[in-house]
Amino acid sequence: MKFKLIYPKWAKLSRQTEFHLPPHGPVVFAAALPDYVDIDFIDENLETIDFDDDVDFVGISMMLTVQVKRGWEIADSYRKRGIKVIFGGIATMLHAEETMGHADAVFLGEAEGRMERVLSDFSQNSLQSCYDFLNKRPDIGLVGPARRDILNRKLYNFKGVQMVDLVHTSRGCRFNCYPCAVSYLGGRIFRPRPIDKAVAEIAGIDNNRLFIVDNSLAQDTRWEMELFQEMIPLKKSWCSHPIEDKPEVLDLAARAGAWYVYQAVFDTSDYIKERIKRYHDHGIGVEGTILLGLDNHTEDFIKRLIDFLLEIELDLAEFTVLTPFPHTKAYDELSKENRILSHDWNDFSADQVVFQPKNMSPEKLQELLDYAWNTFYQDEPQGIKMAKLFKQVVKREMADNTFKPRDRNLSGQSFGRPVNRDNEN
Repeated sequence: MKFKLIYPKWAKLSRQTEFHLPPHGPVVFAAALPDYVDIDFIDENLETIDFDDDVDFVGISMMLTVQVKRGWEIADSYRKRGIKVIFGGIATMLHAEETMGHADAVFLGEAEGRMERVLSDFSQNSLQSCYDFLNKRPDIGLVGPARRDILNRKLYNFKGVQMVDLVHTSRGCRFNCYPCAVSYLGGRIFRPRPIDKAVAEIAGIDNNRLFIVDNSLAQDTRWEMELFQEMIPLKKSWCSHPIEDKPEVLDLAARAGAWYVYQAVFDTSDYIKERIKRYHDHGIGVEGTILLGLDNHTEDFIKRLIDFLLEIELDLAEFTVLTPFPHTKAYDELSKENRILSHDWNDFSADQVVFQPKNMSPEKLQELLDYAWNTFYQDEPQGIKMAKLFKQVVKREMADNTFKPRDRNLSGQSFGRPVNRDNEN
């Protein structure tokens, strides 16, 4: 069976350097397909789709809300030719009802152990319009190594610098944050992968630089410490979402190769200041993720927050505006209050104001987003700050004798992650 798996393109953020990381969802999904399926993967951000290619079945994997309208266009083109299309991925789950109008089938939930049934239905011309496994999660032990072999590896090298590979060691999140859809997508029960399987996958990735995309590593102290202990011999350098703020955990994380973390900074408290300091004391960099436009935000608060970020010497900062994605508490609350101004999903990019803020006009919040970027990076451009982080990792690789002479340019560029606009992690 010839199965074409497509990752639709999307417009990057206005402040974001044009770079691309290898997508995670498609390679995890591909690992759930049986061996008899011949997969042709296309990342439309980097490759052109050949709509005349000989293919039996098309899958469209959508991570971000800003991908959905393009995904629908792709599906419509194939279906006009009589080729059946199935959708999956985070954004499919968030926009399932609308997506069903452009699909022969949508798949909701996690794919491990489920695709034989779907492919059998396809072969018998009896595809269901919706395969809903959102609340029927598979045994986490079924998760195997992602199929990174389907990627065109040479496309994920930005101006001579080796990008990170993505990997996950758990699913689900016991937290239920206001702007986040993870509790809907993956459930509120923390589900760690067996450590031996997760570590084996990490060890098998031919890249010393990783992004551990788990929603949060700070969910189970014993598991977290055991994971880091087992990672120490691998000599990988990795970034992640928050690590638990305990000295014994941070010490193990540093020894295991923690490079930098994405840490939400939501106020100007001593708690935040001391937490950032403890990361730095352990040699771990910090990229602050700063969400603007919450109901307690005034113009004065936002300006004081930016001053605070400079004071605590964040290595990087990533500024977005509150975006009410479907199936979040933010969406439910703002919908009830009739404060959502747009349902054009192309506007849900986290750098456009699509709701009525409580304490200012939408235009003022948009202006303050620009102010935040301009002020934080006024004295030292974003690219220089990111280059400093990459130089740190090169220094570590050289000390560990794991450095590969692949980085030709480590100055004047920004090499961060794509903004996680639908809160996958």
